[in-house]
Parts: sequence; C-alpha cells; structure tokens
Amino acid sequence: MKSLIAENLDDCLLDKVDLRRQWISQAVEEVQKVICRLTMEISHHDIRFQAVPYSVTYNGNIKVLAPSQFLVTVPVRGLAGYRETREQHWRYYTLEGTKLPCPLRDPEGLQQWLQVQQFRKSLWQWHEADVNIEGDIVPAKVLQVFRKLVENAVVTCGLSGKVSMLTNSIAVWLAVETSQGQVELELAPAVEIPNAWSKKAQWPRWPRCLTRWPSRERVGCIKSFGFTLLARSTYHWQLSFVQAEQMLLEQLDEDGGCRRKCFQAMRQMKEDVWCPGERPVITSHHLQPTNVYGAPTMCQVLFRALRSRGEWDKRVPAHRALAGDRTEPKEAREETTGSSKYSRGASSWIHGLHYSFLVTCLLVIKSDPVTPEREESESHLSL
Repeated sequence: MKSLIAENLDDCLLDKVDLRRQWISQAVEEVQKVICRLTMEISHHDIRFQAVPYSVTYNGNIKVLAPSQFLVTVPVRGLAGYRETREQHWRYYTLEGTKLPCPLRDPEGLQQWLQVQQFRKSLWQWHEADVNIEGDIVPAKVLQVFRKLVENAVVTCGLSGKVSMLTNSIAVWLAVETSQGQVELELAPAVEIPNAWSKKAQWPRWPRCLTRWPSRERVGCIKSFGFTLLARSTYHWQLSFVQAEQMLLEQLDEDGGCRRKCFQAMRQMKEDVWCPGERPVITSHHLQPTNVYGAPTMCQVLFRALRSRGEWDKRVPAHRALAGDRTEPKEAREETTGSSKYSRGASSWIHGLHYSFLVTCLLVIKSDPVTPEREESESHLSL
C-alpha cells in the first residue's frame, strides 16, 4: 500500500481538487450563458438592474456555495455616493403597508437598513412604492420586483425547458439543467459600495493583533475595494465583501503558510463526509473564516502533523484519510501492539482536524444570522 507521506497526501488532494475544478468550470461555463441572457432581458425592461456580462476567465458575479449550488450577484444601477447614516429610528411598517404595534427588530451582525437618502445620487425609480417604504429600500420589495422580471425573462428567452423557478424561499432561486447535472442558483440584487469600508466590519478586530498575515499594507489595499449590500432577506440588507475575500484567497499563503491546502482538505471533507448532497448546511462561506480569521494556526498545525505522520500509511491510505475514514484494515489490526500506537496517534490527529473544523464552523454559523440564506465567497477558479 502506498505510504501516507507528504507526497501521497498532496497528490491525492491535488487529484480531488483538479477533478472538482473541472466539474465546476464546466458548470459555470454553461450557467454564465444562461445568466447573461436572462439579465440582459431584465435590464432591458428595468433600468435599475444591470446585466451580468459573460467572462472567459473569472466572473466575480458568480460564487460557488457547493458544486451544485451557486450565488449570482446582479448589480443594481442608479445609487451612487453612499454614506453611512448616524440617525437611528424605529420602523413600524410591514411589506403590505400596514402599521405594527411594536417596531421591527434591528439588524444583527453583518446586516443593515438602507435608505435612499444615504446616496447623494439616486434614480427616481428607487423612490417608487414598488421598492420603497418610508424612505427605506426594502430587500423583500426589491426581490418581488426582481422575481417577476426573472420569471418573464425565462419565458421571453425561451429557457423554460432548461430553467425553472424555485419558490421555497423569499430569495430568487433557479434550477438550471447543465451537462454536469442540475445546478441551483440564487440570484441576489447587489448594491456595490466602492472605496468605503462598513463600520460593522470593524468588530471583531480584523486582522488580529500580532499576526503576520495579512500585512498592514495588504489590509489597506483590501479595504479600498469597498463592500456590497445583497438583497437576500425581508427587511435588512446583507453585507458582503466579495472583492476583499477574493484578494485574500489569491494571497492566502504569501507568508509561507499552508492555508490553501488546509482549506481544500476541509472543503473536501465537508463535501464528502460532513455535508454531502445538493443543499449542504455548511458551505464555503463557513469554511473561509477558519483560514482567514477563525483558527488558521490550529488548522495549519494539524494539517502539517497529518502530512508528517508517515507511520500511518500502513493502516489508512490518503484517500480514506481525506474522507475521514479512521478504521484500520484487517492486516493492520493483526500487527503488534507496539506498532499500533502510531495508528492511534495519527487517528487522534485526524480526529483533532475534524473536531477543530467542525467546532469552528459551528461557531461561525452561530454568529452568522443569515446562515439559511447561505452566502458564499468562494472563487470558482482560484482554489
């Protein structure tokens, strides 16, 4: 049996990553064509929504939640000159226009209200009642308008046999048939805020003190990209840092670490063991903080320890290690007790890797109020 040394594990991981990349690249290629046609038709009927262009390389509007689940951000037009508001007031309205006896809850975590007056320039369409309530641009109202446009575009573009609407969420979801199988897409209208950094992203402190990565210069460059507000819930807009996260992913190991391989290994375990299937609860949105913020040092130490445990090779091959299989084959169990201690040692390292991964993801999910909406920030080509 081939030894579980660094080269064996690296080769096994590389094979899985390459296979996954090929599958996703083909799916993204086909999805792009569908999205480009639909959004061009939508933009033609409503100037507030921009078309998502086709790209032969990386398309920043398409993010991978899982191999069969994508997030597509559709930029909006006509809102410029964003500024954060300092005024705080209660909201008593409903989507139907009636008044509530008690105010709506305030946004939590990376969520916020969005008022038209926060923009120095705005199209008159954003003041209309179809998306605006008492000066607020309401995500649910925007999604109602957008959903009707998508439904009409599917019919107009002649895609009814390939694209179908999913109605199990307030968000706009599509099911698209590709050569790789069915892919589910969430289409989220996005307000892009360039050259600004939200105050809500200042806490908890990022990056942490006394960390080598990312450097202070890198952080300044990342924050200059700004952020995005996504319409994915009823009353509150969700903050997203797509460009910043993409730059971090591209420079993940610039300090000599092994975050990329650690991320790939955990992602593979997530897809093969922890959350297999088409609609995983844990997505790459939850994996990234384990490398960027949550527990990068612990994960890297465990990953390096696994690669250095060559004694485990006689008992658990690389592909079973990545799949989380810690059982020993019959011939291994028949060996001496003295040699079996290495198996137990290596098994504990794998268990530690799984445990640290799972605990960190659960902490991220607990602190993320929009987990059911499943935001994703994973590039479909960079990893």
